Amino acid sequence: MAARKPTVTILTGSGEPLPPGLDPLPRRAEVRHADDADSLSEHLPGSEILLVTDFRTDALARAWPQADRLRWIHATSAGVDAVLTDDVLASDVTVTNARGIFDGAIAEYVLGAILMFAKDTHTNIALQQRREWRHRDTERIAGKQLLVVGAGAIGRSIARLCRAAGMRVQGVARRARDEDEDFESVYAIDTLGAQLPQADYVVVAAPLTPDTQHLFSTPQFAAMRRSARFINIGRGPIVDTDALVRALRENRIAGAALDVFEEEPLPADHPLWGMDNVLISAHMAGDFVGWREALSRQFLDNLACWQAGEPLHNIVDKGRGYVPPR
Repeated sequence: MAARKPTVTILTGSGEPLPPGLDPLPRRAEVRHADDADSLSEHLPGSEILLVTDFRTDALARAWPQADRLRWIHATSAGVDAVLTDDVLASDVTVTNARGIFDGAIAEYVLGAILMFAKDTHTNIALQQRREWRHRDTERIAGKQLLVVGAGAIGRSIARLCRAAGMRVQGVARRARDEDEDFESVYAIDTLGAQLPQADYVVVAAPLTPDTQHLFSTPQFAAMRRSARFINIGRGPIVDTDALVRALRENRIAGAALDVFEEEPLPADHPLWGMDNVLISAHMAGDFVGWREALSRQFLDNLACWQAGEPLHNIVDKGRGYVPPR
């Protein structure tokens, strides 16, 4: 396999060019480019590797019957829900992801959102725009309780950074852990309801799986402290948006910072836009300057492993929907 060039099909969003940083790829593989289901159906026959850069795509499900030689799918995202179709789950095709690329940037986003809430930065900006001087006392984050739902690589990075800022950080994972170097405690997901009332901040860092679909709905928001803030950097469908809007309107929780949504882009007339206790960003928490090139380097490194017959990095447990903890 090392002596022969494999065939790599790259699936981008519609009309999007190939990602930057893949210049060495044509010397190491036969490269094909697809940007929708029709072109993917054309290029999949004979392809051994599929590189997916569009984390919202449904093209793979539609083009799957043409995947006659596919052995490896690499997603340039942490979440792999778009590529874990029923056919992929039932196949022996290996799936890898971009674990490790976005962890630090997302952790910085989360800490920044926590500090914005604690220091009432949202109000400061509004007052500045009105040229209004209004002194207020603000909160400390040291000693506050942070609950991270999803204790994988991104959750760990969040935990490390927030603990360095003086916060007490608990985690929620598929299973409880007796000892963990990054979290004070890690609880099983079935105890989420018991952990929510203890938290000042709740962060969703879990992957989207059948088990996490609408994991946060009315009962979970009702269990949280009225003073708690909710942050979602995982996937939009993990949260029941209507239930979140009701919780915010009824002051069941104090605020939310949202980077992901059930519907993206968030419609311009959505009520979340007009809430002064909500921070909104456009699914960009992990997107730092140079992230596209970093993703390409990661894929090329993994391709070198493939061609050398060595184990791939970041292999997703398809049954769980994520890369298991080391």
